[in-house]
Amino acid sequence: MAGPTTAERGERQQESSGPPSARRLGRLRLRTIVILAVLVLLLGGGSVWALYGSAWLRVRHVSVSGTLLLTPAQVREAAAVPVGKPMISVDTEAIEARLRRKLPRIDTVDVVRSWPQGIGLKVSERTPVLLVRKGGDFVEVDDEGVRFATVPQAPKGVPTLELAASRKDSGAASLRRFGSDRLVREAVRVAGDLPAAVAQTTRTVQVRSYDAISLELGDGRTVAWGSGENGRAKARALTALMKAAPGARYFDVSVPTAPASSGS
Repeated sequence: MAGPTTAERGERQQESSGPPSARRLGRLRLRTIVILAVLVLLLGGGSVWALYGSAWLRVRHVSVSGTLLLTPAQVREAAAVPVGKPMISVDTEAIEARLRRKLPRIDTVDVVRSWPQGIGLKVSERTPVLLVRKGGDFVEVDDEGVRFATVPQAPKGVPTLELAASRKDSGAASLRRFGSDRLVREAVRVAGDLPAAVAQTTRTVQVRSYDAISLELGDGRTVAWGSGENGRAKARALTALMKAAPGARYFDVSVPTAPASSGS
């Protein structure tokens, strides 16, 4: 019997050397998908175990920075960071809220994870700009008018706020209209606008009404400031007035375009 022709042998050779069948390709794709799925599960399970089960990623120490009057121990106690718990499970927002609630002296706080085993508490404290007498103590007031701490001794260089508007005089109407908190904020506003040289010697900021705020300086001189408006213009006028009349005892910058001084 005659063997296959040359054409038939060529066709068979093409079939044997051609691309894999569709069925074979399907089996390869399925095997690849299964392998990838297993790898993903292993990696995912390993990550979860590392974050929640590994002893290497648990809170071991808590660092504190930025304190002035507060101590690191006070901050750590108030923060109540869950030492020994997985780092990933620490609720940083809850710690921040807890610190602000328990330690009103704290102005801002940032709780950060310091991998692999640390929690950092970065705080900044409020700075008093005025003091309010409360019996024999002093309540510290910051530059936003927040009363944040009571101390037995007045911090050096911080003037005392006197709300004369609370007396039974013409200032009582201003107190009823604006409220003590608003008047305190106006006093804070004035304290923030004072020229540096004047701020250093100011002993008392007296508020008789919203638009009648005055200063008592350490050397006995007084300044009628008026309201808290136009603070920068009043500061410039007061600086110029004190240079022009260094012996004066009374200065009035309530109308900064027409300042006045008197006494000697």
